Amino acid sequence: MNFPFTTEQFLDVFRSYNLSVWPLQIFLAVLALYLIFLAAYKTKFSSWIISMSLTFYWLWIGVVYHFIFFTKINKVAYGFAALFVIQGALFFYFGILKNTLTFSYINNIKGITAILLFLYALIFYPLLGYSFGHYYPATPTFGLPCPTTIFTFGMLLLLEGKVNKTLFIIPLLWAVIGFTAAIKLGILQDIGLLVSAILTVAALLFENKTKQPM
Repeated sequence: MNFPFTTEQFLDVFRSYNLSVWPLQIFLAVLALYLIFLAAYKTKFSSWIISMSLTFYWLWIGVVYHFIFFTKINKVAYGFAALFVIQGALFFYFGILKNTLTFSYINNIKGITAILLFLYALIFYPLLGYSFGHYYPATPTFGLPCPTTIFTFGMLLLLEGKVNKTLFIIPLLWAVIGFTAAIKLGILQDIGLLVSAILTVAALLFENKTKQPM
């Protein structure tokens, strides 16, 4: 796949975004930590807050990053923006309007996998980026597509009840897109995006298998 922009232009988009929205990146990361806390220590409004926050994350990425910044070098980003807005709308529909999403940490394979994904998205992702020579502000920060999608996979693993397959479609699609870009553009920390998708599917399949009657 050939991209209509260079790696340098791609990193410049991160630079422009990060300098423009600073210090909101700190808020987005702290909010993620708060959501993890809410899933572990449920309150009456925990799931509502998590659903609303996931709605915000995906709308933010779709409108602010893809539509405002990424479209300057890649017209396909208009389609990406639409995908992320749709995912945000799905979280709002199922989590807020229908109130059918309940997030709760349980110490099982899904919960443990979710913790690994949270650690990667919030800690190891930026550390790997720095080790690969991607220094702030020309580096993807939390609140941008790939680390936030990894975090979202973790949150989806904490959903109680029957799996809502609709919520997984766009994150899984983005995992493939992000992995392709990682290889082509040298954003190697994004390889973890595809790995997180595989781990998520594997954890769901394992959990489903253990629930089936012997």
